[in-house]
Amino acid sequence: MDWPFLITLFLIGLSGSFVSAMTGLGGAIIIVPALLYIPPLVGVGSMDMKQVSGITIIMVFFTSLIGTLTHGQHKSVNRPLVFTMGITGFLTSFAGAYISKFTKAHFLLAIFAVMACIAAVMMWIPRREQGENIPAEEVQFNHVIAIIIALIVGFVGGMVGAPGAYIFIPSMIYILGIPTRVALGSTMGIVFVSSIAGALGKLITFQVPYILTAAVLVGTIPGARMGGLFSHRVPVKLLRRFLAVIISYAAIRMIYDALK
Repeated sequence: MDWPFLITLFLIGLSGSFVSAMTGLGGAIIIVPALLYIPPLVGVGSMDMKQVSGITIIMVFFTSLIGTLTHGQHKSVNRPLVFTMGITGFLTSFAGAYISKFTKAHFLLAIFAVMACIAAVMMWIPRREQGENIPAEEVQFNHVIAIIIALIVGFVGGMVGAPGAYIFIPSMIYILGIPTRVALGSTMGIVFVSSIAGALGKLITFQVPYILTAAVLVGTIPGARMGGLFSHRVPVKLLRRFLAVIISYAAIRMIYDALK
């Protein structure tokens, strides 16, 4: 195996997991295009979408696990919120995946693109942070609304094959009224729950290129740890703006893909 290629994958894993753990996103929206386009751009090699998909789901699993543990050390993971939305989204994603067999791909992508656009607009709305220093376990939320959000995002996410972290975060902040840091940490937990089945499925069906994945994970593990720690040093307002940019990018990219 070519060392420049493996080093490039290591750097992608390091930087991608850092941003993912810092922002609470699963990372697929960043990692997939990075793995597809950066190696050929720098002339070290290339991978097809099947290889990228296998690497990404394993990376998301480890990033979200380490990110959840790191945010949890700072009391920014609300376990009732993670279990309520995580398990609901996990179950409904199976239904969405099944229904997707009978629906056109562009229609599915268009639905998720609309949801991403709404999430992006929400993230640009100014919001006064309340309860920033309240421990995550003391944060209260409406369980019924949380379940409804998870039902919708999980179902549609299952249809298009995306966990929908960049929709969960704005929904928590602006609909459930969850403090930003708790929303980020809890979303990491939800992504972890959602990624378990996907990671097992890819491993059992031998869709994971082990050497390439190992190169990415060598960077992922320290990157996720550093990103989770750095997240708590960044002002909340700056975190929300950074999230707004990433979610806006995701929305624009989905609209572009849906219109192709």
